Amino acid sequence: MTDKLASDATVVIVGAGLGGVRAAENLRTGGHEGPIIMIGAESHPPYDRPPLSKNALTDAADRVDLKPDEFFTDSSIDLRTGERVASIDPTAKTVSVTRGDGSSYGQSYDALVLATGLLPRPFPGAEDVDGVFTIRTVEDAQRLREAAGEAKKAVVIGAGFIGCETAASLHTLGLDVTLVEPAPTPLAQAVGTTIGDLVTRQHLEKGVAVRAGTGVDEIRVDGGKAVGVTLSGGEVVDADLVVVGIGSTPVVDYLEGSGIELASREVGGGIACNEVGATSADGVYALGDVANWRDHGGAQRRAEHWNHTVEQAAIVASAMLGTDHAVVPAVPYFWSDQYDLKIQMLGWPKADDDVHVISDDGHKWVAYFSRDGMLTAVAGAGKVGAVMKMRPKLVTPTPIEDVLPD
Repeated sequence: MTDKLASDATVVIVGAGLGGVRAAENLRTGGHEGPIIMIGAESHPPYDRPPLSKNALTDAADRVDLKPDEFFTDSSIDLRTGERVASIDPTAKTVSVTRGDGSSYGQSYDALVLATGLLPRPFPGAEDVDGVFTIRTVEDAQRLREAAGEAKKAVVIGAGFIGCETAASLHTLGLDVTLVEPAPTPLAQAVGTTIGDLVTRQHLEKGVAVRAGTGVDEIRVDGGKAVGVTLSGGEVVDADLVVVGIGSTPVVDYLEGSGIELASREVGGGIACNEVGATSADGVYALGDVANWRDHGGAQRRAEHWNHTVEQAAIVASAMLGTDHAVVPAVPYFWSDQYDLKIQMLGWPKADDDVHVISDDGHKWVAYFSRDGMLTAVAGAGKVGAVMKMRPKLVTPTPIEDVLPD
C-alpha cells in the first residue's frame, strides 16, 4: 500500500490529455494543496481526441479543449506544454524533461502520474510519404482536412473504430472512399463479424467501397506522393490520399532503464499497474490508454475507452490521497459516430462471443453479447436508450436467457 500523499507534496503528471487533466482535477477537489505540474508534449492546452476523426474533419472545427485556460490558473496547476519527458529515475524521484527548443531540465517529484496515451502505428515504409496520414493530434486532423479539400479519392487502411469514423467523415466531405480491412469485416477483431456485417451494411449503403478480407501489400508512390494502394490480391485502388488506421502502441519509450514494469503484449502491453493504478515503482501511478490495470479477478487489462480513463483518474487520485473510493471499475462504454448514427458499445465484448441481434430495422439495431450463458456486452446503432438501459444488467452477473426477448 502506497503511503498517503503529504498535503504539500509535489505531483508531476506526464501527459496533458484527458487522463492527466482529470487526475489533476480530482487531486485538487480531493484537497491536495501541494504543487501539481502537468507536462504535455504538444504545444496546445489539453484537448479531447475523439472528435479528431469525426467533426474535426467534417466541420473544420477547432480543437475541443478539455478545460478553459483559467482552470489551470484557478486550480494552481502548472501546465507546461511543448515539453517532453525523456526519462524517469524512480530512485531519485526525478524526471528529465526536454523543451521544444532542445534544452532540458530535471524535475523532482513526490508522486508521479503517467498518462502518455498511444501513438498510431505507421504503415511500414510510408512514414514520410506525402499524402499518407495517421490521426492522433489536432494538426493531423487539420492536415487531413486540408488535403481532403483538394482530393477526390481516398483509401482508409484499417477498419477499426478510427478507420470507420474516418471513412465516414471523408465520404461526408464528398470523397470517393475505399475502406480496406484484412479481417472478414470491419470491427471484426473488436466485436466479431455479426456486428461487423451490420457496420459494413451501413458503409455500403452510403456508397463507401469495403474491401474486407484483404490487406494492403504496398502504398503506391509517384513523385514522392501516395497515388493509391495495391491490395494483397493484386487489385490496385487509386487514391489522392491514404489514411492509415492499423492500431496504436502505448507510449512507454521514456521508461527505458527506469525499472518500471511493463505488461506483456499478450495482455495488451503498456504499463503494468495494480487495481488502483500503482506501478512497480514507489509513488508512480499510470492511467488511461497507456496503463494496464489488474482487475479484481487478478487479470491484467488495458482498455482504450474515454469513460475508463475518467474512472481511473478518480481511483488514482483517491489512492494517492488515501481517501475512501469504491474501487469498482465502471462498465466500459464506447461510442462511435458514423454518418447519422451513434454506434454504442457497453460492457466487455469479445470477438468470439455469441451475438444475439435483438432488433434490426435495416438501419438501426441492438445486439446482446454472451459468453458461457452470461451477458457480457450490449451494442446498438441509433438506439441510445435501448443500450443504456442495459447498464444495470452488466453491473452484476446476468444470464443471457433473462434478457432475451420471448
